[in-house]
Amino acid sequence: MKKWMVLLVLLAAPAVAQDYRQQYAEQWPLSLSSVQSGAYRVVLEPQVYRRAQSPALADVQAYNAAGQALPSALLAPDQPLAQPPVQRELPWFVLPPLDARRRDDLQLLTERDSDGRVRRVEARLGASDAGQQAGGWLVDASVLGQQPLATVVLDWADRQQPLQATVQVDASDDLRNWQRIDAALPLVDLQRAGKRLLQRRIGIDRTVRYLRVLPNAGQQLPVLRRVLAELPPAPATIPWEWLSLQPTAQGQGSFEFELDGRFPVKRLDVSTTDNSLVQWTAYSRDDRSADWQRRIAPWVAYQVEGAQSARQQSPPRELATIHRDRYWKLVAEPASTVGTPTLLLGYQPEVLVFLSQGAAPYALAAGSATAVRHDAPVGVLIDDLRQRNGPAWQPTLARLEGPSERLAGDAALQPPRDWKRWLLWSLLVLGVLVVGILALGVLRQKPTDA
Repeated sequence: MKKWMVLLVLLAAPAVAQDYRQQYAEQWPLSLSSVQSGAYRVVLEPQVYRRAQSPALADVQAYNAAGQALPSALLAPDQPLAQPPVQRELPWFVLPPLDARRRDDLQLLTERDSDGRVRRVEARLGASDAGQQAGGWLVDASVLGQQPLATVVLDWADRQQPLQATVQVDASDDLRNWQRIDAALPLVDLQRAGKRLLQRRIGIDRTVRYLRVLPNAGQQLPVLRRVLAELPPAPATIPWEWLSLQPTAQGQGSFEFELDGRFPVKRLDVSTTDNSLVQWTAYSRDDRSADWQRRIAPWVAYQVEGAQSARQQSPPRELATIHRDRYWKLVAEPASTVGTPTLLLGYQPEVLVFLSQGAAPYALAAGSATAVRHDAPVGVLIDDLRQRNGPAWQPTLARLEGPSERLAGDAALQPPRDWKRWLLWSLLVLGVLVVGILALGVLRQKPTDA
């Protein structure tokens, strides 16, 4: 009997582990560029968008070999978390200890050039004492120009003694008027059992020229080696992909199109077979029965091509936000002067970042009417790993490999039946019938003589 129980458990285990296979239409094996990575990033390909059903792409999820959903989040292609930050070293100066009355008048202690860059800070302590008894640090961020400063990283020398202090951080454009950023920012450098707890980052997220870091009362500062500025990443250079759609229905100056996937459409263009000059208005909707929503105000699109010249045409139009609607419509003005247009929809592929958890191989599943991905806080993970491995660290690239594997197929795309609603309606109808039968029985009874 025990052997049969063990056998049933072993047979049931794969079914439980692979339960997601009954929720998704298909999946794609993932090829990892490195097997040793804490996190991976996969750029979504057209076949994933075509299989996804959720308007928010919530039915796209990464799984490991045991069928466990991996913590993941969908990122826009230009989102900073999907890229390493840009890092640059900043000039810095040791400040002498100042009392509270002189802290806000660093103009008296500095020498600047014509560009506002600090050349010298007058120190009233000997050079041998300044490193040990620093009254704070002045950081010259004017070298960045108008670039916004995301984070400042303080790099101090290795310490034998633990560090746990708080500092005041201020920003200024003229070294005289200061704006408080943080009144008690912790600086931490603790080690125990071979592990290190380190906090040396100052969040700025603005354009500043000068920063000062001052110890709070009774606090000791470490010996600083350098100051690094982390700048927001440069805009993503991911190329635009274009989808070409032919009309599925048309009327007088009106043309309807159907998109076969949940693509993140952000640009729109129109192409014709001949020279054209038309004023277009673009609409879209996600359901055939819904009202059309205008996405772009009327604009003039042209296309000119001569015998001796290359084709010249108006630039694509930018949508205010991303749309994943299935149905699109173009309306021409005037309606009588246009041929059949081709609608061009432009998008940039998004990135799914997921944590490597459990054994490979990993797979990307898509297409479900019931499964919902809950985005994990991968930003915290990426930020922590960059502190440990350096600011240039980013999730390792993973790619879709080979043809897709069919899971539940189109059955996964069918919404589940609402058995509770059917049961309630059945009970309601049954109750009405019972009441009706009882009422008929009462009416059929012969009245008794008084």
